[in-house]
Amino acid sequence: MTTRKIVFIILGVIAFIVLAVVLTVGAVAGFIFYSIGNSKATETAKTFLRNSEKLKADIGEVKDFGSFVTGSVNIVNDNGSATVNIKVIGDRETVNASVNLVFLHGQDWRVVSATYVDKKGQTISLQDPYDSRIIPPPRLIAAA
Repeated sequence: MTTRKIVFIILGVIAFIVLAVVLTVGAVAGFIFYSIGNSKATETAKTFLRNSEKLKADIGEVKDFGSFVTGSVNIVNDNGSATVNIKVIGDRETVNASVNLVFLHGQDWRVVSATYVDKKGQTISLQDPYDSRIIPPPRLIAAA
């Protein structure tokens, strides 16, 4: 074999390895985006955003949501928390929203806070922190 053939073989093997790594990373990233985008937490966040009177007053009726949903979902011992970041497309304006949720003892996901960034760059809260419908996390009491 000539030196030229050896170089082409080595470059071909390196190209194959790089392609395999890129495809693997892409598949993992795609699975993560799909899992977050189709989770119960994301469904709850979208329902909350669609029904938010404050958001409707600011951006108009919610028409759709962005394709990419980012965030995190953590569930440990039947309790969990999630943060969902999503683009909200309204009649008048499109904004980026962030919704924090909790999951307690096998119940449904509940929204604990929600914000969006307006066109001026200000973060606007969508939920009254003193709203009585928010269920606080359980308190742990030590037994005597």
